[in-house]
Amino acid sequence: MSGTAASPVSVGIIGAGYISEIYLSNLTTRFENVRVVAIADLMVERAQERAEKYGIAAMAVDELLADDGIELVVNLTIPLAHAEVALAAVTAGKSVYNEKPLTATREQGSELLALARENGVLVGGAPDTFLGGGLQTARKLIDDGAIGLPIAATANMYTRGHERWHPDPAFYYQPGAGPMFDMGPYYLTALVSLIGPIVRVGSSAGVSFPERTITSEPKRGEVIEVNTPTHIAATLDFASAAIGTITTSFDLYDTT
Repeated sequence: MSGTAASPVSVGIIGAGYISEIYLSNLTTRFENVRVVAIADLMVERAQERAEKYGIAAMAVDELLADDGIELVVNLTIPLAHAEVALAAVTAGKSVYNEKPLTATREQGSELLALARENGVLVGGAPDTFLGGGLQTARKLIDDGAIGLPIAATANMYTRGHERWHPDPAFYYQPGAGPMFDMGPYYLTALVSLIGPIVRVGSSAGVSFPERTITSEPKRGEVIEVNTPTHIAATLDFASAAIGTITTSFDLYDTT
């Protein structure tokens, strides 16, 4: 599968939630080698709204997966649905690009990659931020020997959580999400891109606040039951013998 301006890759999007807006905005205006043709969502009205705005078709999920004209599925569903949707796309003979995390469990990820190899299709996943200028410059400096051999790395992400701004934040506090699955991929992708593969991980995790009250619209005042760790600290042993640490947290409240 390789797209050109003359023969772009046909893309179908599954998931018409909050993040789909930026994907659609970019995919329909910035790239000549892809062409978005359809969007699907279990909430039909959301898919129809996006379809009308961007001049594409609104389909049922099964209809999109059965469409032989669609080569690539962009999977923007909630984290716990990533594996199910991606496996269905690969089974249908389509390549798939998942929003982060790739899947909610390591076993699901292994199953997805094995099935993709068997069916001769491709699997990709967010984030692609390691391709940006900052990280690519850092990688070149390392490759050029500007800092010598990297022996250590530290990554930290602290925030109060998404219930203050996201229109529908409950899924961030369920299995498959939380700060490590939501934000950790940006930092882990950067570390692996700069230093190489990680061979061993040790970590501790906890839930600091068992409930969260939404302060954003339209669900202001609703209470979220927290069912996944919201503060995670880990050590990372790299194949190169470098040692790293990473902390991600939704528990940094105002201190003033």
